[in-house]
Amino acid sequence: MWRLRALRPALRGNAVSRGRNRRTDRARFGSEASVTQFILENTEVVSGNSLTPEISLRLFTPNCKFWHERAELWPFADPFWAIYWPGGQALARYLLDEPRVAKDKKVLDLGSGCGASAIAAKLSGSANVLVNDIDPIAAIACELNCELNGLDPFPSETENLIGSEPKGWDLILLGDMFYEEALADSLHIWLQTCIRAQGTQVLIGDPGRGHLEKLRIKRHLHQLAEFELPHAVRKENFGLTRSSVWHYHPEL
Repeated sequence: MWRLRALRPALRGNAVSRGRNRRTDRARFGSEASVTQFILENTEVVSGNSLTPEISLRLFTPNCKFWHERAELWPFADPFWAIYWPGGQALARYLLDEPRVAKDKKVLDLGSGCGASAIAAKLSGSANVLVNDIDPIAAIACELNCELNGLDPFPSETENLIGSEPKGWDLILLGDMFYEEALADSLHIWLQTCIRAQGTQVLIGDPGRGHLEKLRIKRHLHQLAEFELPHAVRKENFGLTRSSVWHYHPEL
């Protein structure tokens, strides 16, 4: 069942690791137009049942054919870009509620997935937004979601930016990125570099899954907001009830 494979946190790290080795998905499948058509035919436009009903997204739902197909029939890496993760929902909600946070800022949405956080930042007045996801299909999905929300497509980057030279971002957004210890440690080191070199602000959306409490990055987080998840989101995420936004700073 795709629902179990896509939403079970214990499997998510493995699936992302598989995704890192499938960088040629888009080329293997065909043209960008072919990928776009595939996404249009195998996702559903959703705007309700989330923390941000004002944002429309193309998502993977029980009404989609592949929700009920065997997972191995899906032609790409696992479609994390087609799930609106609870950490991303909290982050997007916070940005919409507090537009001053992103207004006039140069923003990086790291591990952008469906692009909801980037969309929220742009709707809140950010100067420019870069979306970064190692899955090239996510970039196309994000373009479609921008169109749904009346926005021009964002520049996108599919190279892994973690460990790269900071590019002058005022604000870095991360939603549901702390699902694997090695990834969390590499983020901890790189985010420190961005903050110390350029004074970058870092906001993290996370629903507080048990493994976050065990990571060393946790002691550098200050909670800014907490949101109660809608019933449908709770059901899809195995009973998680709340999701928070955290400010990360190595000196905390």
